[in-house]
Amino acid sequence: MPRLNGGEIIARYLEREGVEYLVGIPGHGSTNLLDAFNESKVEVIQPRHEQGAVHLADGYARACGDPLAVFTSIGPGATNTVTGAATAYVDSIPMVIFTGAPQTHEYGQGILQEIDRQNPGDFPRVMDPVTKQSFVVDDVERLPRILRRAFQIATTGRPGPVHIDVPMDVQGAAADVEIPDPAHSRSHSRPGGDAESIAAAADLLADADRPVIVAGGGCMLAEAWDEVQTLAEHLTAPVLSTFQSKGILPEDHDLFVGYAGWIGSTAGNELATSADVVLAIGCRFSDLQTSSFEPGVSFEIPPTKLVHVDIDPNEIGKNYPVDVGIQGDAKVVTRELYDELSTRLDPVPTADNEYYDEIQRRWAEWKAMLDDRQTDDVPMSISRALGSLREALPRDGLVVSSAGQPQETVHPEFPVYGPRQNISCGGFSTMGFGVSAAIGAKLARPEKPVVDVEGDGSFQMCMEEVACAVEHDIDVTWLVVNNHGWKSIRNLQVDKYGWDRVLDTEFTEETDTDYVQMADAFNVGYTKRVVRPENLTEALSAAIDHDGPAFVEAVVEPDNPDSGAIVTGEWDLADLEET
Repeated sequence: MPRLNGGEIIARYLEREGVEYLVGIPGHGSTNLLDAFNESKVEVIQPRHEQGAVHLADGYARACGDPLAVFTSIGPGATNTVTGAATAYVDSIPMVIFTGAPQTHEYGQGILQEIDRQNPGDFPRVMDPVTKQSFVVDDVERLPRILRRAFQIATTGRPGPVHIDVPMDVQGAAADVEIPDPAHSRSHSRPGGDAESIAAAADLLADADRPVIVAGGGCMLAEAWDEVQTLAEHLTAPVLSTFQSKGILPEDHDLFVGYAGWIGSTAGNELATSADVVLAIGCRFSDLQTSSFEPGVSFEIPPTKLVHVDIDPNEIGKNYPVDVGIQGDAKVVTRELYDELSTRLDPVPTADNEYYDEIQRRWAEWKAMLDDRQTDDVPMSISRALGSLREALPRDGLVVSSAGQPQETVHPEFPVYGPRQNISCGGFSTMGFGVSAAIGAKLARPEKPVVDVEGDGSFQMCMEEVACAVEHDIDVTWLVVNNHGWKSIRNLQVDKYGWDRVLDTEFTEETDTDYVQMADAFNVGYTKRVVRPENLTEALSAAIDHDGPAFVEAVVEPDNPDSGAIVTGEWDLADLEET
């Protein structure tokens, strides 16, 4: 057995896992770990903030399905990862996060950057709610086993981030160890559904007159896009996707009908509420997707019968009662449902099919509504900016977005045509996510163009990561739609309480950031500010064609109802009670 120190064990194991990149910022608490990567095949990417490191790993995993490793120092470097870890945890995105920790012989002595007042070396408790598991390596000889377990937990079942706290002396300590083979700790099959439940679900679907399929993020994680399309085409059932499954069906497919919920499509909400059977696959039924569970707005369950498939049994029946609940992998169970359904029902024809005709009519009405938003008004709308981006971005390009107005417009209005072409934070709704997630997406799929759409407020939260892309020459384009402020929240205050009760920061001409000067200061190779919408497609095409980081600012309207989104459902936000 080779004699290796802790850092070398981590480097060798990441190589065996096939991890391409280790992402993070060096600190005194990680120097022993990092030294080993001078001789490693794993490339080290250094962002400008630890939150950005986690978002980069997150974007990478969403784009290709594989995990990266993140490293940080002890103390604030470690705590800076929490928002990124929470974002990944809520959306079930795999990664392993290494943080530095006090020397084992000094635990509880309050050494520099230790959290110790309640428990010695207490940082792992901070990570407990936002990771699948948090490990502490108290002995270098235990490190290989912990590494094996960490990647096994991160990538199997319902995926998610895993945390490993590595004390500084453990990073430097040496031992005679064997580096485990990851293949020996992985399941070599995926869990299917219970046969009786599959049969019961097939009976419901075969008898349904108005079936609807809701394909959630679990379908994307399980790579179930072919299975979902095959089943939908057999049933001639409309398919709704969610934030995390956008692209599960090409959005020009005749059975794609958009989304349900607060900013869902009219077609999606109308078809979902009138369904007699809903098949939900890998779907959480969140408040935004369900119009805060208000009956008859986005779903009507019951009387609509629900077949709910999920690898996590805690999601089944959590928010809606189920007629058939099936625990299992989305890809396997969808294939099983198709096989069972095929013995009961021939493919449903589209000709002389009133339900199919209704699907086409409702989708055409929604598309006409979107087309009406493509005006040449100045300042332009975010919808108009996205229309130009769709013209400039090749069909197989990736679009990335963070929380706020751009995401609320990208999600329902910007069509994508394949899986993993939409990279967006979902359940944690994290501002600034896309700035570095786009870098990760490009590293995962270097042959595809990647464009991140950010609001000016969101972009400023993580804009330092532009420097990371420039340093490593990563070919990402940022499109900042600048409406001079945090208008999503301002408009929410206006809607709830009126203009006289608004507390907001208005970014005026005198105080607003000059984003092009900012990008120039970061040495971005192509920069452009666009005011007139007819000039935007050309600017975006040039940015996408540029070999290296590129930046385009589109000046968009500062004031619009509902922050530019088309609100077709409801969202329950508690109002003030009268006093």
